[in-house]
Formats: sequence, structure tokens, C-alpha cells
Amino acid sequence: MSDSFQLKIALIQADLYWKDKVANFSMLEEKIWAVGEKVDLIILPEMFSTGFSMDVSELAEPMNLTACRWLQQQAAQTGAVVTGSVIIKEEKGYFNRLLWVEPNGKIQHYDKRHLFRMAQEDEHFSAGQNQPVFQWKGWKILPQVCYDLRFPVWSRNTSSEGQMAYDLVFYVASWPAPRVSAWDALLPARAIENLAYSIGVNRVGTDGNKVPYCGHSAVYDFKGQSLLSLGEDENTEVLTLSLADLTDYRKKFPAWMDSDKFSIHK
Repeated sequence: MSDSFQLKIALIQADLYWKDKVANFSMLEEKIWAVGEKVDLIILPEMFSTGFSMDVSELAEPMNLTACRWLQQQAAQTGAVVTGSVIIKEEKGYFNRLLWVEPNGKIQHYDKRHLFRMAQEDEHFSAGQNQPVFQWKGWKILPQVCYDLRFPVWSRNTSSEGQMAYDLVFYVASWPAPRVSAWDALLPARAIENLAYSIGVNRVGTDGNKVPYCGHSAVYDFKGQSLLSLGEDENTEVLTLSLADLTDYRKKFPAWMDSDKFSIHK
């Protein structure tokens, strides 16, 4: 497998402006351009344009408006997929929607499945029903959002015809500092149990509800070993992942062949 199956990823761990889209777009654009090198994928935190807010009537927007167009612009200018979640309004409700935007302008999305009831997210948003796997640069990539991390069945890497469903799972998050020990434990667990790379991109700072965040954005390999940690301050880091290394390990340690078969009722 050639070097063309490497994936260079930029993780952007930022302190978000509270409910200020213009300020967040401007700040994040500066951070994207500060990456300073060609990458394949740029990952932003959960609700990167507003912070984690339940004020859906004030902050929501339809598809193909401001956030989508901004992401399309960033993707076109960098030649990378740019991804993160925002508040989207549709006829059937509001969604915490992860947008996956390619350089050619194509938009795919994943709606957060597990809504954080302790913050009444389930009272303001509709839960997603679909579980897409995005294809990019020869990789199969599973998107997830924050609280999804606590539910391993939803991200279980199933197999068929000798192939696993995905190679990389990533979580965009607004994961509060008081529960960061769970974040630190579950990210490598998802990597180990799914024989895949695992990435978490969390925010820092304190939001308008006085909730503190401490980052700890990180990358783990398929053995659960730490490849990168962004600490507790604003930070942007780039890391290259190898599909060849993953494929070789799966051949040598094919635990996925003994996984339990099941289906999810959506």
C-alpha cells in the first residue's frame, strides 16, 4: 500500500465565542490558514459556530446558508475536507448536524444520535437516525458527535465480506472539564475495540453558561496508543495516519473476525 493511503489531519482545538457566528468564522479561518501546510482533513469542534447552546430558535440556520457556504469556502481554499457540527433547522425539527464538506463543494452530513439529556439537548433537538461512513482519499471514516462517545454499540465496527466498515472514527465535541476523565478513557477504548484509529476534537474555554472545557483533543492508533494530545490550551496540530499500518495490524491480529453479530434498531 503506497504513501497515497496516508491521511494528513489537522485538529483545531479552539475557545469559541458564545453565540457569535461571525467572530467564530473569523477566528477559525485564521487558525485554518495558520496550519501552513497541505492537509487532507480539518476537524473543528462541536457547534463550532455558536458554542454548545440550546437556543435553537435564535441560532439555527437551514442547510446551504452561512455555515455551509463558509465550510465550502474553507474546503475549496485549502483543498481539504473541513468538518464540524452546527445547529441546523429543517421542517421536522432542529439537528446538531456534523457537516462534511469536500473541496469540490459536496456536502454530506451526520446528525448526532445521542442527545445530552443532562443539558436538555433531547428537548430541543431531534436525534439522528442514519450512520454514514464517509469515503475520502481511500479511507472509510465514521463521524460521531460528543455524547455518542459513551455508546459503543453505535460506533461498533462491523464487518462483511472480509472488510471492516471503517478505518477511522472521529468525535467532534463540547465535552466539559469535570468529566474529562471519561473522555480520556473512552477515546482509546473506541480505537481498541474497533481496530481503527480514533480521534477526538474538543473545545477549550468557558461558555456563556459558565461551563468549562479543557480540550484534551487526541489521536489514538488501533492499539489504543496515544499518537497526539493537544493539552488544555488553544492549539492546532497536524498528524499523518497510515492505512498500511492499520491494514497490516488487522491481518496480524484479526480480532474483528470474532466479533458478535447484531443489528441496531433505528
